[in-house]
Amino acid sequence: MGPLRLWRGEIEMEAGPRQQRGLLAVLLARAGRPVSTSDLTGLIWGPDSPPSAVNVVHKYVGALRRLLEPDLPTRSAGSYLLRHGNGYRFVAGPETLDLLAFRRHVSAAKSCLGQDRPAEALDHYLSALELCHGSAGAGLIDNATATFAGIDSEFFDAAVAAAAVAVRVRQPARVLPPLRLAAEMGRLNEPVHACLVTTLAAAGQQAEALAVYGAIRARLDDELGIDPGHKLRDAQRRALTQAGMPPSGAPSPVPGISRPIPLVRPAQLPPDLPLFVGRDPELTILDDLVNGMRAVGRTSPLVVAMNGMGGVGKSTLAVHFAHRVAGEFSDGQLYLDLQGHLGEGESRPAGDAVCLLLHAVGVAASDVPDGFDARIGMYRSMTAGRRILVLLDNARDASQVRPLLPNSADSLVLVTSRRSLVGLAAFDGAHPLRVDPPDLPTARRLLESRLADLPAGGTAGREIVDEIIELCGRLPLALAILAARIAVRPRLSLASVAAELRDGARRLEAFPDGGGLSDPRTAFSWSYRQLGPGAARLFRLLSVAPVPGVTAAACVSLGDRDADDIRVELAELIEADLVTEHEDGRLTSHVLIRTYAQELLHAEESAAERQAAISRLLQHYLHSSFRAQVVLEPNRTPIEPPPPLPGVVAEQPETYDEAIAWFASQREVLKEAVHRAADIGYGIAPWQLAITMQQYLQWAGYFQDWEDVMRVALYAARVSHDEVGEAHVLRSLAGARHVFGANDESLHLLGEALRIFEDRDMRLEQALVHNNFHQVFSALSRHDLALDHSARALSLSRLLENRRAEVVSLLFSGTSFAGLGRVEESARALNEALALNQRIGRGREESEIRTAIARNLAASGHVGEAVEQLELSAETAYRVGDRPLQFDALRQLADVLITARDVPGAARVLERARVVLGELQGGGTDSMRAALLRLTELLSSA
Repeated sequence: MGPLRLWRGEIEMEAGPRQQRGLLAVLLARAGRPVSTSDLTGLIWGPDSPPSAVNVVHKYVGALRRLLEPDLPTRSAGSYLLRHGNGYRFVAGPETLDLLAFRRHVSAAKSCLGQDRPAEALDHYLSALELCHGSAGAGLIDNATATFAGIDSEFFDAAVAAAAVAVRVRQPARVLPPLRLAAEMGRLNEPVHACLVTTLAAAGQQAEALAVYGAIRARLDDELGIDPGHKLRDAQRRALTQAGMPPSGAPSPVPGISRPIPLVRPAQLPPDLPLFVGRDPELTILDDLVNGMRAVGRTSPLVVAMNGMGGVGKSTLAVHFAHRVAGEFSDGQLYLDLQGHLGEGESRPAGDAVCLLLHAVGVAASDVPDGFDARIGMYRSMTAGRRILVLLDNARDASQVRPLLPNSADSLVLVTSRRSLVGLAAFDGAHPLRVDPPDLPTARRLLESRLADLPAGGTAGREIVDEIIELCGRLPLALAILAARIAVRPRLSLASVAAELRDGARRLEAFPDGGGLSDPRTAFSWSYRQLGPGAARLFRLLSVAPVPGVTAAACVSLGDRDADDIRVELAELIEADLVTEHEDGRLTSHVLIRTYAQELLHAEESAAERQAAISRLLQHYLHSSFRAQVVLEPNRTPIEPPPPLPGVVAEQPETYDEAIAWFASQREVLKEAVHRAADIGYGIAPWQLAITMQQYLQWAGYFQDWEDVMRVALYAARVSHDEVGEAHVLRSLAGARHVFGANDESLHLLGEALRIFEDRDMRLEQALVHNNFHQVFSALSRHDLALDHSARALSLSRLLENRRAEVVSLLFSGTSFAGLGRVEESARALNEALALNQRIGRGREESEIRTAIARNLAASGHVGEAVEQLELSAETAYRVGDRPLQFDALRQLADVLITARDVPGAARVLERARVVLGELQGGGTDSMRAALLRLTELLSSA
């Protein structure tokens, strides 16, 4: 303990540069407990850690491993610095690490005291104190002050406890050296100085005792502007009069108390909930943790920090579990509501909380010290070595909880909070336990158990009960209030309750407030009132975000704020449990919290600001989707949308894979955005967003989504009399209907689109429609009509010098020639298409061209070449992410192999096709599944 010093054998080693020494010091201070890499970088560099911080930490760890074990093989973890999850822990015993040796001696001293062997206890205390040579981690890491201060505090506590034992056995002089060191380290620590004054007087060194008192009194006045507290004044009085010194063999008083105080056995737990249901996973975790308390070597109480949103049932779970295990804690149970949900200004101060706990264990008000540190010292003394269960409800943060932890490894502390209490986990070894809303079956049991004896519960069907549960977001508080409301109004039907809840704007009115009842709106307001202005505004605006979730990037556009500010505000919302961050980066809010945010939005934001926020968000999705579409390079040049509003910052996928991944992650959000724009009639033209999505939906096989989105966009375009938009959507919708085999409807839609494009002389669009006509007529085996349309498309494409459209037109002409038996003309068109396509480098068309070439080769008996072309086609389709095209290539390849009687090869290809089909929405279309079934049957009979 003290400044970091390192020996290997008898040789003292240099631990490296300052930051490397600091990293080792933090790991040593945690004494076997893991420290995550993010915590290490935060402690070493603070909030502004450089991008290379993680790599530097890994470098330091490697250097320290080689320093500790020079013969360690390269890349070996060794015996001390072990990897643990995404962090590290230092593994060593008391023979290696002074801190563990110190704690072992302190524990032994307490055990000896419990067996009334004070002389042995003093020896152990002194052995422990001799291991300390100054402040822990001195001058190493400024951000780890709290960690090292905790170790110093252990030394102070041990020195004070040792002094009490030394005075009791009339050997006060033995503890003076460590007490003087403690006073030097804690220059303003009143309990330590009071103990030094008392011990000096007991050792007959009254002059020095009074000098120490005078020095600390002057220091307190100069540096803090305060007078000495009660404990210091009492120590001075004793030094002056030699009063209060215990006779030989008499028990020493608790520091600051002139008479022994028996520990009262408190039983303060609130009553358990009689209708408690579920929470089996959480209870299993808690049981395992308590069972683990029996492990040898524990040096601190078991602390479990439960966090979750308001109303989720944290307190109910904590109380229920506390009653389950209360019998294992023979010295009683303490309970305290810290009221942290009310905010820093209204929550219970830690000093008052310690005072209440002292009263609970039997300390009279007149005996409670005035100073905060003195109260903590007394609380630790009163709880030392005891088996106590402490339930601290509604904690604000770690600093409010830390002083209330009992000084006993045999004690259990259950903490509930709306915040994650990361500091308590990082520096006090707390086990975090996230409490989320229960699953549907558990929530159903919760509601049904409360309605069991009521008329409404007996007549309710499972469907209506489940709907109510989901409309409440499975929040236990909401379900409990609804059940209570029905209990006092037995004629109120569940159908009526469900109807109230369906009205999203008035959903929270289904939960009455007042009369001491904490309804969801009140519970959420406690969290909301603690937000800063920026986070509060963002919370309100998030009520208009898509239900599937919003990304931090979209929040930048929604809030019209700097990205760094948004990240800080989102972190505040996540910490307050008003927003949930998912593994894929989505940010969502509970359904009732979202309703509460909507109420605030309408109450505090003007109609103009609400409309502007929604418009920015919709334009964010439109422009981001457009940029992703550009990367995909569809058949035509993407239709660029109008410039966005100020503040809109679109996302920009750089590569093909990034664009595909972006569409995959945003598909549900984009669908909702199209519906939202169509409903409200402002922000964006729905058809523009729908068209940017088509290529991805088509290639990824989301055919039903493709059709649904286009029907919404078509309705909106017609309502707004936007004929150009209508024509684009008609063409796209025709493609979706063609995929489902509705060819007559597809031809009708294409005819409508072509008329609009011809009326406006939009020639490229006309060429694209003619190619679409070709596809439909080819499916109908009307190759003459298909060839006519592909010829028109080819003529228009060459007139416009549009090489992309020209490639597609040549491809389609080639397939029509083949369908008409004009093989040589087909080969010329396809080869020309392949050559032109390779010059402009478009993968999707290459796949289709090679599939068409393969059909010709197979028909003319060149099976080997056909197989080669189809393999290339499938590979190209896979590379560009077009799953339907990949399936089609594999389907035709299997057909060729079956015809060639290559049964094993055909079986392998069919399995590949089956996997691709399984990746498509709904398992592909009816025609795709039918084709696979036909080939499977054909293979089985081959």
